Amino acid sequence: MILAEIGDDIARFPSAADLASWAGVSPGNHHSGGRQGSGKTRHGDPWLKAALGQAAVSASRTKDTYLAARYRRIVARRGKKRALVALEHSVLTAVWHMFTRDTEYADLGGQYFIERTGRARQTRRLVSQLNQLGYQVTLQAEGA
Repeated sequence: MILAEIGDDIARFPSAADLASWAGVSPGNHHSGGRQGSGKTRHGDPWLKAALGQAAVSASRTKDTYLAARYRRIVARRGKKRALVALEHSVLTAVWHMFTRDTEYADLGGQYFIERTGRARQTRRLVSQLNQLGYQVTLQAEGA
């Protein structure tokens, strides 16, 4: 469905950002007079947006995948609807890269963000959260 809406000539879009903008799944950016206005997306192709929306909802409900982990990270800060638009953008970016490089999709995995930021950072964050809730935390390594 995505290929039918985009067309077989991916060279029309020099970058993934151009494709996302054309499709209407890029975040809006309205600044005027030092104030930030609405961040609504553009109208774009309605059939492509519908297909991407279905793909995003499906991807958000998967287990141990990069897209599901990305959804959970964004929904905690921004809300469900904005997280779905961000997932649509991620799916379309992946599609652009697959078409331009003629490769298959390689999922980064559900632990990608933990590995990227590091276990020590996540440990500090979780201990800090427990301390804020009033718990005294003592860490002990596995097998010790």
